[in-house]
Amino acid sequence: MEQAENQEKYLMKDDTSRNGAPSKCDKRGQWANKSEFILAMVGGIIGLGNVWRFPYLCFKNGGGYGTQLLVLYTVTYYIVILAWAFLFLFSSFHTVLPWTSCNNTWNTADCVDYQLNHSSNGDISQNTTSSVVEFWQRRILGLSGGIEELGSIRWDLAGCLLLSWVICYFCVWKGVKSSGKVVYFTATFPYVMIFALLIRGVTLPGAIDGIRFYLSPDPTRLADPQVWMDAGSQIMFSYAVCIGCLPALGSYNKYNNDCYKDAFALCLLNSVTSFVSGFAVFSVLGFMSYELGVDIETVAESGMTLQPHSTLQFVPPCIYLAPLSGPGLAFIAYPRAVAMMPLPQLWAACFFIMIIFLGLDSEFVCLEGLVTCISDMYPSFFFTGHRRKLLLLVICSVSFVSGLFMVTEGGLYVFQLFDYYACSGIPLIAFAILECVCVGWVYGADRFYNNITDMIGYRPLPYMKYCWKYVSPIATTVSK
Repeated sequence: MEQAENQEKYLMKDDTSRNGAPSKCDKRGQWANKSEFILAMVGGIIGLGNVWRFPYLCFKNGGGYGTQLLVLYTVTYYIVILAWAFLFLFSSFHTVLPWTSCNNTWNTADCVDYQLNHSSNGDISQNTTSSVVEFWQRRILGLSGGIEELGSIRWDLAGCLLLSWVICYFCVWKGVKSSGKVVYFTATFPYVMIFALLIRGVTLPGAIDGIRFYLSPDPTRLADPQVWMDAGSQIMFSYAVCIGCLPALGSYNKYNNDCYKDAFALCLLNSVTSFVSGFAVFSVLGFMSYELGVDIETVAESGMTLQPHSTLQFVPPCIYLAPLSGPGLAFIAYPRAVAMMPLPQLWAACFFIMIIFLGLDSEFVCLEGLVTCISDMYPSFFFTGHRRKLLLLVICSVSFVSGLFMVTEGGLYVFQLFDYYACSGIPLIAFAILECVCVGWVYGADRFYNNITDMIGYRPLPYMKYCWKYVSPIATTVSK
């Protein structure tokens, strides 16, 4: 066993083979410098989960082969969000934002303009919906009555989906040589947008109420098992663990890269990003609460249709908002909020550009991880000629065709099936439990600890071994 480990270390450390010819690792490629690796990791773990999933869960709860199949499902459905964002972005370049009025071809007789006087207390239909909800449901999605009614393909969305796949393909087609350069922009630009939206959000009237709501958790929610399921799923989804992307990216480093410090730094950055993004989101929700004259809870919990009450002297916010979920937050609540700001076209464009870049780097990092895992299984075949690029093209093409089901009139329901049952939640947590058992007990925590010590040149804190063997498996099992 020791001889095998020494031979493995020899192969990983040596850059050339014994006869002086370039080794397999040279053909495979490496990061040009440490910055490219760090930015790629940032791009992989900082994504839409930080901006829409984390704030939503804060509101809701008060505060091998299988994994590659999971990655394939993820890249297929995740990129649909980019298609939605592209279509919203293109729609932002109008003199009047199209989701702010009811004078459009897709609007119904039950549509209520978002500029409707808040003091109005006339008779309003139970089916009344807002202009922003109708734009999302009828213009973007063309939403059908259920998953049994898939309907026709939304060709504008299909075009945006194709655009997203073309961009992702050319970000990854040369491996880390191309993706390592792209992340210099895609991983840093969203931070500029987040801080711009944060500064704008906290300067809006009523922002303090949203922030106070954000920082006031409900301890009674800890008794709900669903809270722990959401928390575990969010951590794994946000940190991109248990899907093989992180080991794939790390494999392009040199053997003695300090992965121990990298892990702590990236986890801290991810958590801080989620925390800061929550301020940006809830400050805007507080502003909406102020503008509509209702409590922040009402803004957040509002349904898609109107539930009028005779005692109210304003139009209830439920005609404006969908439930505060991922798509509801990014494509209904925030567009509604920016429409209430000065220069709404500018802020709408900034927001959707941020959404696109947050999703883009997470998408092509997962794609890079998937291609790396497959090509490393058969290196003599895929590292010859342009076969790796052809593999990438096949994956992108198959995923694009599969994704067309999610840009049909019933596509949102298919998207939600992938989101709930294939790419997060129980499947992700199940893989986490299995990986903890494999590392801590099958491969051996002591053996894994010694491997890391040999790589980084010093001994990590020994509590890590107990985490691999006991803490992580128990925590993930409890969250399930």
